[in-house]
Amino acid sequence: MPFPFELAVDPGLLAILALVAFVAGFIDAIAGGGGLLTIPALLTAGLPPHLVLGTNKLCATFGAATASYTFYRRQLFNPALWRNGLLGTAIGALLGASLAHWLPAAWLNQMLPVVVFACGLYLLFSGPPRVAPAAVVAIPRGRQWPQGLALGFYDGVAGPGTGAFWTVSNMLLYPLDLLRASGVARSMNFVSNAMALTVFIVHGQVAWLLGICMGLALMAGAFFGARTAIKGGNRFIRPVFILVVLALTARLAWQHWFGMA
Repeated sequence: MPFPFELAVDPGLLAILALVAFVAGFIDAIAGGGGLLTIPALLTAGLPPHLVLGTNKLCATFGAATASYTFYRRQLFNPALWRNGLLGTAIGALLGASLAHWLPAAWLNQMLPVVVFACGLYLLFSGPPRVAPAAVVAIPRGRQWPQGLALGFYDGVAGPGTGAFWTVSNMLLYPLDLLRASGVARSMNFVSNAMALTVFIVHGQVAWLLGICMGLALMAGAFFGARTAIKGGNRFIRPVFILVVLALTARLAWQHWFGMA
């Protein structure tokens, strides 16, 4: 159990981690990629790698819940239209988290920078949104199963960039603008985080003190981030999203191509 480590956490370190989590929550609510900050911070704090993923899922679930509820309250996500995606995401995340310790993921790690960078290029050179933010559109349900299963599975196994993948794939598969695509991404990210967290809890791979403290800070950041995104709309989200994707690409390439932590 991680309790001995938790009791030894320095209050100053805890404050720094909470600040990092707040910034991560703000960014994650807008564009995804909050794990780009929280995972390295937890590793720097001295947690064993197997606790880092579980603890990060705990605090990420706090933030994703806050952001998804905010988008839902502003009528930017309708669960009734996304039942297949929600169920597929839940199943995929449970399977991915359960297989995380046995699935050889070296090839996936090598490909992550390329895939994330491709997402950024698509958004950078894509045309204007295909529908107005206030439009009510028909959402194909058949496409949600493979999308939810694949991205839920990925989030359960690894996780970096899942929110960005959701946002871009939503814009590719459905007639959604960037703001509504972000609302769907935050909600699906909450489901996959919660399902994966369940598996990590069962295996005792969560540092509760750190996870809860960072989770509360991440919730606060997500609260302000989601409202900022909704207020600023597509014009605000677009540059933030591109910057996050480029930073995520650099981080993943540094870690998985050059072997740096």
